[in-house]
Amino acid sequence: MDRAAPAGEGEGLAERLRRIVGTPWVLTNAHDLRTYESDGLLQYQQVPAVAVLPGSAEQVRDVVALCAELGLPWVARGAGSGLSGGALPIADGVLIVLSRLNRILEVDLDNGRVCVEPGVTNAAVSAAVAPHLFYPPDPSSQIVCTIGGNVAENSGGAHCFKYGFTTNYVIGLEVVLPDGELVQLGGREADPPGYDLIGAFVGSEGTLGIATKIWLRVVPKPEAVRTLVAFFDSTLHAGQAVSEIVQSGIVPGAIEMMDAITIAAAEQMAHAGYPLDRGAALLVELDGPETECAALFDTVAAICAGNGSDDVRVSRDEAERALFWKTRKSAFPAMGRISPNYFVQDGVIPRTRLPEVLAGIEALSVEYGLLVANVFHAGDGNLHPLVCYDARVPGQSAQAEELAGRILDACLSAGGSITGEHGVGVDKLKYMPRMFAEADLDAFARLRCAFDPAGLANPGKVLPTPRLCGEVPGPYRQHPLEQAGLAERF
Repeated sequence: MDRAAPAGEGEGLAERLRRIVGTPWVLTNAHDLRTYESDGLLQYQQVPAVAVLPGSAEQVRDVVALCAELGLPWVARGAGSGLSGGALPIADGVLIVLSRLNRILEVDLDNGRVCVEPGVTNAAVSAAVAPHLFYPPDPSSQIVCTIGGNVAENSGGAHCFKYGFTTNYVIGLEVVLPDGELVQLGGREADPPGYDLIGAFVGSEGTLGIATKIWLRVVPKPEAVRTLVAFFDSTLHAGQAVSEIVQSGIVPGAIEMMDAITIAAAEQMAHAGYPLDRGAALLVELDGPETECAALFDTVAAICAGNGSDDVRVSRDEAERALFWKTRKSAFPAMGRISPNYFVQDGVIPRTRLPEVLAGIEALSVEYGLLVANVFHAGDGNLHPLVCYDARVPGQSAQAEELAGRILDACLSAGGSITGEHGVGVDKLKYMPRMFAEADLDAFARLRCAFDPAGLANPGKVLPTPRLCGEVPGPYRQHPLEQAGLAERF
């Protein structure tokens, strides 16, 4: 069945898209389109009217220009591994899938620069500059998630406590604006003068345009890397160890925590030999000069022992280090082994509030009668609670979503944030006014309108109260897409 709506008089939308990208790269069959009905957050689904897979920046430009001409909303999609509903399609809109733009265009090892298309995977960047350089932002999904999506969400990862997020490594962007204009922001040279438009674009979740070329900074690999896993009786004791490590002035390359539920799930998948009777596992990795790592490593091990860990395992070689990381990075997919469904959240809290907030999450788990597994970037307080439920049980999906929302409320009450790296998307729209004042949201809207005055780029995401571009701050008024019935889900 062809779902693409007519483009008006004369040639239809699908036919015009096929003239831009070629017949095989325009999908209108309902069965084909279901592939793209959601991202990694499966709680939200929407089949688009049409999906188009451009093969070049020029084709992206022409597709977006066509959407602008016809007044059609569109959503850009990468690998679909996002966890906030950021790539959820619009029912009557165009889905622009960027998976064919997957070339590494330039590798400049001398200057520590790489230029890639948005469909290049995160892991492929480090592979391209190995063995002497690497790309630090490393989401757990790095073997499948793409740089374009990382830019859209300002993705983080385990090593971002020390090295920073995607925004710290993007030095240039080629961007298709929502009117179809192809522009360049920055380039090969770092820190150009003028307004930081790159900083505005990174993390904008596809609402300001589509990046078709991305210049990245890569850095030298550290001389030495040392990794340990320490087991504790509770997340309280592990959290105390985290605070003491950081307060001592040590800045680990990564510091990650898993609770008992997560250990049990991940062990089934990674088979690392982790004990199943412990309340928490703390993975700490130090990197840097050999002498510095050696000196600090003993201090970290002593801090763990001083906070109740009687089982500290040090990786003996690269293979065992890889196994430690496999166990941590398998936590999300492994959760399917103990629960038919789970709802992922992404709150941030001050590191010193870890024990208190984790206790609150446990109380909420008991109140709702649902398991909540905790796996997170302990160094910067970026929590990833996974609310386990069974969608076959009537009402349990709604319960899980409500519980996930109350966890975000707990994060805000502790002085934290509703997202650390997964983005707002559609999942956290209703929480934005709890974090930002009306004047703040209005400033966001004005920036968005400067890039997208017609409101066609990924509508219904990030901002909970879209405004007509140019209007004065004030009460919410209906967005044109809502008036047209194109944003009913949001």
